[in-house]
Amino acid sequence: MDDGRNKGVLRVGESVPVGCPDCGHSHVFTAAAYPCPCGAPVVAPLVVGAPAVRVVRRSWDDEWVTVSCTGCGRLDQWPQPELGCPCGTVLRIPVRPATSGTKGDAVHAAALYLCGSGFPDVLRTGEPPENGVDLRGPGIVAQVDLGTRPADARAVECLWLNALSESAVSAFFSLAGYVDEARDRADALGVPLFLLDPAGAPRPVNTPAAELDRSHARPEP
Repeated sequence: MDDGRNKGVLRVGESVPVGCPDCGHSHVFTAAAYPCPCGAPVVAPLVVGAPAVRVVRRSWDDEWVTVSCTGCGRLDQWPQPELGCPCGTVLRIPVRPATSGTKGDAVHAAALYLCGSGFPDVLRTGEPPENGVDLRGPGIVAQVDLGTRPADARAVECLWLNALSESAVSAFFSLAGYVDEARDRADALGVPLFLLDPAGAPRPVNTPAAELDRSHARPEP
């Protein structure tokens, strides 16, 4: 679909590039909006950078996706976004699932991950309305971005400066991914970037994160 660098989430009115795995044809897909009972438009959050999936056989569960309304927070099921290629292939467009416990689970998963990477006593220190949640422990300063927009370069720089002032290691966790500029800046500053997948597991998305991930996977002596 793209070069895989920006695995973020798109919202209302935005489009995602889709490549057909059968014929190689490129498409631009915009998800349909549905009316929430509160009156706000609800659009399935399309994931940038994840490949479209061929529809081989259909089942009821695959036809629907749970989406959270950005207006009232209501969770409802709406049709799974699909696209028909002229070659005859039907493509299912990846959507980030929404669950009522997503944000709390994300913070908990990030804290557990850091503890498993050699940073004990990691604690939650706050929840600003826009920037997400800070996690801090001896030698570590982390940010968990709970927003629906990919994290930007400024957020990465702020985290790096906070960690630098405390002579600590930094780590950034995001539910919605990162814009390209944030990836580039993180690589330059050595800030590990993680994407929290729908199951809550942190997945490294740059080289510093992969190095930290190797320490996480290494068993205790």
